[in-house]
Amino acid sequence: MITDRRVFFVGDSFVAGVGDPDHRGWVGRLAARSHQAGVPLTTYNLGVRRDTSEDVCRRWPSEVAARRAPSCDERLVVSFGVNDTTVEDGTQRVRTARSVANLRAVVDGAAAARLPLLVVGPPPVDDPEQNQRIETLSELFRAVCGEASVPYVETFELLAAEPRWMSEVRRGDGAHPGAGGYTLLADLVLPQWQTWIAALMGQSH
Repeated sequence: MITDRRVFFVGDSFVAGVGDPDHRGWVGRLAARSHQAGVPLTTYNLGVRRDTSEDVCRRWPSEVAARRAPSCDERLVVSFGVNDTTVEDGTQRVRTARSVANLRAVVDGAAAARLPLLVVGPPPVDDPEQNQRIETLSELFRAVCGEASVPYVETFELLAAEPRWMSEVRRGDGAHPGAGGYTLLADLVLPQWQTWIAALMGQSH
C-alpha cells in the first residue's frame, strides 16, 4: 500500500517557480527526484508572487488545513524573505526584526499543528544592496531554526557564488532564474531534504 504522503510548500515566487520555462521550479524538481527514489509525494505548491513573510504567516494555516486529511503523512516546507528585503518608496517592505518574528510564528504554528517543518532560505538577486539585506536575513533565519531544531537550507551564499544562477537572474527579471537556476536550487535543497524525509519516514514506522 502506497502511503498518502503530502508536502505543503508555502512561500513566494521562488516557491512558485516564476521564470522557469519548464514550469517546475525547485519544488517540482524535488518532488520528481523523490518519486524516482521510491518516495512518491502529493505536493501542494502554495507559492504566491510578491508574498512577504507577513503574507505567508497570515495565510498558511488555512491553506494548509484545507489540504490535510486524517491518517496521512504530512509535512510543511516554507521559504520566503526576498520580498521582505525589497525597498519600495524608500521603505523596506518588512522590517528585518518583523521577518524574524514571522518565521518564529510559523515555526511555533507548525509545531502546534504537528507538521514537521523544513525551511529553505532566501536566494540572492541582481542587486548588491538588497543582497546584503538578504544575507543578513538568511543568517537570522538560520539562527531561529537552530534554536527550534528545525532543519534550515542556506541558499544565499552558494548561489551568490554560482555564475549560472547569477547570469540567469540577470538575463531574466533581476530576481528569478530560468530552468538551470532552479535545477541548481533543487540540487542545493536535495541533501537536507533527503535527510529530513528519511528521518521522518523512520519515525512513522
